[in-house]
Amino acid sequence: MSEPGAFDLQALNAVNASAAFNRAMGFDVIAAGKGEVTIRMNWRDDLTQYSGHLHAGLIAALLDTACGFAAATLVGAVTASHFSMNCLRPAVGRYFVASGTTLRAGRRQVFARAELFAADERDDLTLVATGETVLVPTGEPRKADES
Repeated sequence: MSEPGAFDLQALNAVNASAAFNRAMGFDVIAAGKGEVTIRMNWRDDLTQYSGHLHAGLIAALLDTACGFAAATLVGAVTASHFSMNCLRPAVGRYFVASGTTLRAGRRQVFARAELFAADERDDLTLVATGETVLVPTGEPRKADES
């Protein structure tokens, strides 16, 4: 069940647009609701590491953001208290899709997980990384322009 401060797609897009890092990296929230979210980011050569794969820092950012936004659809504003990720294969593709899912939303802790997929030239998606986050609801009200 969603809390009164829960974020819908419009509110998450406003939050995403207000985050300088997310704007700079080109994160785009394409779906959100009922404890789930989908984020897309296009491939950019300037976001790679020395071997030409997407940098692990970006992988972590996508997974963490997907977990946090998924949780926010149920409980509103959150902050991470623990995050872990597993890189399963080199992250190379035309674009990336991070899918976040809320596993359990409690009053004091929210558990979420995310998967990151890379799209090839045919738009086939391959799982490249997974992440899990424990989040804490902050109780911060949404700003007036996010309502």
